[in-house]
Amino acid sequence: MMRAVWCSGMDGCTSMTDTLDPPHKPQSLMQRLKMVLHGQDGHPLVPSENIAGRALVVVIAIMTFLAALTTGAAQLLASASQDWQGAVATELTIQVRPVQGRNIDQDVARAAAIAGTFKGISKVRPYSKRESEALLEPWLGTGLGLDDLPVPRLIVLQSDAPAHVDIEGLKKALGESLRNASLDDHRVWTARLQSMARSVIGIAIGLVVLVLIATGLAVGFATRGAISGNRNTMEVLHFVGATDAFIAREFQRHFLLLGLQGGFLGGMAALLFFLIAQFFAEQWIGSVGSEQMSVLFGSFILEKSGYAGIFLTALLVALLTALVSRLTVAHTLRSLT
Repeated sequence: MMRAVWCSGMDGCTSMTDTLDPPHKPQSLMQRLKMVLHGQDGHPLVPSENIAGRALVVVIAIMTFLAALTTGAAQLLASASQDWQGAVATELTIQVRPVQGRNIDQDVARAAAIAGTFKGISKVRPYSKRESEALLEPWLGTGLGLDDLPVPRLIVLQSDAPAHVDIEGLKKALGESLRNASLDDHRVWTARLQSMARSVIGIAIGLVVLVLIATGLAVGFATRGAISGNRNTMEVLHFVGATDAFIAREFQRHFLLLGLQGGFLGGMAALLFFLIAQFFAEQWIGSVGSEQMSVLFGSFILEKSGYAGIFLTALLVALLTALVSRLTVAHTLRSLT
């Protein structure tokens, strides 16, 4: 409380009581710089809400959605490929070709008996002539007379321990007893499945990398735009003592928040897409194309690894956004120096 006195030559002096605020404590340079950079003085260095920022969030969300979609699709195909390989690896097929002068039914019975004596073979199922002909209908159509064609007969062997089956011994035993019988262990088919799965995963990784590169370029251009719009302010701050790391950290913080927003929106959109696709896949069960879809994509249900992949993709996009902005600002500040 201080007493103030007002004096006039005609009226004399008049006193009044007024409360005067004590003087503010001087702010340090770093405190003042933080106020400017954080916008506490009404003019933030990097505006948190503007058209460019919202547009960048949309771009990041779209890129994240595409990357997460690719990650989830790769996981579905990899899971389906494992199911295919598991189903093929537990089966062996004996093919008995019809030969003139031989009874093919006896040859089939003899081949089945030989296979049943080997360790690891849990089930032997010979296909009848009608069942063997039915396997050709998807390619040849129905209603055709196949009696005059030498349609081979198949014997499907189920194995509960594929590693313990003596495949070479079985091939030798069939070759010695039946010259018109051959064994297919599906190794070629399994190798092709493995190669296809690796190719799909490789393509998915390549697509994700391309999306990340495109995201980094977009963030780099956005950062340069923010720097260009505030170049004079940055020069002044840099001149009065603000360090490069201090200014770059503020840009990194701003773009990290934008990256987190865009990554969250894109990741949630990808999760919603897979949930909707799973719902329609369940409704589609029993239709004509459901079997083909189940063969290609399995049950169309993401596993935990798929959800984790989508989450990590969104987080990676956010971190990449912050890193690119920091590197871009650091490069610009070095040019100012």
